Amino acid sequence: MPEQSHLSALPVIDLSAAERGPRHRERLHEDLHTAAHEVGFFHLVGHGIDPAETGALMRAVRAFFALPEADRLSIANLRSPHFRGYTRTGDERTAGRRDWRDQLDIGAERPSRAPQPGEPPYWWLEGPNQWPAALPELRPAALGWIDRLAGVADRLLRELLAAIGAPADFYAPIFAERPQLHLKLVRYPGRAPDGADQGVGVHKDYGFLTLLLQDEVGGLQVQQPDGTFLDVPPLPGAFVVNLGELLEVATNGYLKATDHRVVSPPGSRERFSVPFFYNPRLDARIDPLPFAHTDRAPGVTQDPANPLFTEYGRNELKGWLRAHPEVARRHHPGLVASDRA
Repeated sequence: MPEQSHLSALPVIDLSAAERGPRHRERLHEDLHTAAHEVGFFHLVGHGIDPAETGALMRAVRAFFALPEADRLSIANLRSPHFRGYTRTGDERTAGRRDWRDQLDIGAERPSRAPQPGEPPYWWLEGPNQWPAALPELRPAALGWIDRLAGVADRLLRELLAAIGAPADFYAPIFAERPQLHLKLVRYPGRAPDGADQGVGVHKDYGFLTLLLQDEVGGLQVQQPDGTFLDVPPLPGAFVVNLGELLEVATNGYLKATDHRVVSPPGSRERFSVPFFYNPRLDARIDPLPFAHTDRAPGVTQDPANPLFTEYGRNELKGWLRAHPEVARRHHPGLVASDRA
């Protein structure tokens, strides 16, 4: 397959083709292979999530951000050593610069875990969520969405592995127990007062797969090999899917995590989005994937400022420490010092 240098739009992948017989599934694999190898981003349709479900979730998202600030700050992530809860606009960082958005971070609902002596510090990332007392319906809506999208992501990952000539269930064991599933409810409240347009800065996701539900406003941009950015306008009924750094590690660079960003909407117009991150358990080690194109793998991207680890929890903890420095300094000062070192 030739490498693409410039796109006019993201590919569209219909996951339901896997259920329509061998010829349709073969075409799905061809399209999925091309999209994952050449672009790293695509629209996903045929996923089985109906408009009523997405509508209900977006209503819950808007209701949360419509709460008085005091209700949102009552569950601030500064209260959580597990990085769960609400982040005020401007308090998250990408590449050291503030992102002009506020958000609620939600993960799999589990008991609080503090690493014991000798245990890796990434176990801090397991723990309970914080929920606003003024909006009790948010908890079942968010946790139900996590369950629904975990099923979609599992199907998609299996088809993706099969598409590049790998065993479809190769990574099933590391997702079988306690996978690190994560959801963000995000609001972009227009441009920052200083005019900066960084909704979220240029970055790659550090896990396996991200499935993004976005509203009609737009602002997501994907960086192309020539350095330009491709606008990704919303496609009704579709998720935007991108590959994370661990799939790059797993395939020695054959599948690449792609840089992307969000440009703030103009003026005071709001934008809402809900990214879901599908990742294995924290202590999973990412074994190299046996697949049909290993001879064409160019190697993993080398970035001294962003080392990639084969143990998933190390990648995720690195990201949280850098993105939420106030939480890190309050609850994990020793980890901040070691990350700088």
